[in-house]
Amino acid sequence: MSKLKIAIQKSGRLNIDSLQLLKSCGIKIDNGKDQLKVNVPNFPIEILYLRNSDIPQYLEDGVVDIAIVGENLLIEKNKKVKVQEKLGFSKCRVSLAVPKEVEVEGPSYFNGRKIATSYPNTVRKYFKEKNIQADIHVISGSVEIAPNIGLADGVCDIVSSGSTLFKNGLKETDVVLTSEAVLASSKQLSSENQAILDRLIFRIKAVIRAKNSKYILMNLPNDKIAEVSSILPVLKSPTLLPLAQEGWSSLHSVIDEDKFWEVIDELKAAGAEGILVVPIDKIVL
Repeated sequence: MSKLKIAIQKSGRLNIDSLQLLKSCGIKIDNGKDQLKVNVPNFPIEILYLRNSDIPQYLEDGVVDIAIVGENLLIEKNKKVKVQEKLGFSKCRVSLAVPKEVEVEGPSYFNGRKIATSYPNTVRKYFKEKNIQADIHVISGSVEIAPNIGLADGVCDIVSSGSTLFKNGLKETDVVLTSEAVLASSKQLSSENQAILDRLIFRIKAVIRAKNSKYILMNLPNDKIAEVSSILPVLKSPTLLPLAQEGWSSLHSVIDEDKFWEVIDELKAAGAEGILVVPIDKIVL
């Protein structure tokens, strides 16, 4: 029986979030300590724990079929792979930063300056688009220290909260690109493995939809049903149930997490009462 080989980062935050996503998709993962390859008992998939920087090459070569990896790494490595789905976690930025006391007015500051980075291809492309000539120093780790030891005038590195930059006396000046975890695939998938991937993506989409949505219930007068229904971004149409009190109904629907408070304000203004909000485990379309 064919098995889909999926690579995930062997340690770190991306590892934790990737495993949580797979478990939310009903995939049972039981790996021992330091085990780098795991067979899954309830889905035709095999998990490989790999060094993050190696994953794009393994994907291009077809050593692994799919991977959960940072979009920023795929852009930097520029390998021939396909992004199947954006996953909504491990969000970050690749940004330029300088010592906090330096005054910067736009990217032109970096013209003729020395920049330390672990993302040389990404920053070179950005500077080319901005017509900037800079001296790029490639560093594999601890990029933030470069200005403090006189190696560079600024850095280009991953930024999440910005706390690491702050602790090293740096400030973010320009966002080169934004990134999040993605599900990427090799372009050498067999038809059997493509069918397995389609099943996995179906599950992943159900999990992501649920994570970004809430189930909402409310009571309202029947003469307000049409107005309230027009406010709600529902899947198809809301569910209505009559209440014991004549002339009133209970309306059930789904609401997007990122529009939650704005929609709640509109619902209350339209006459909705007793609004309940419930988390959703999965949404299957």
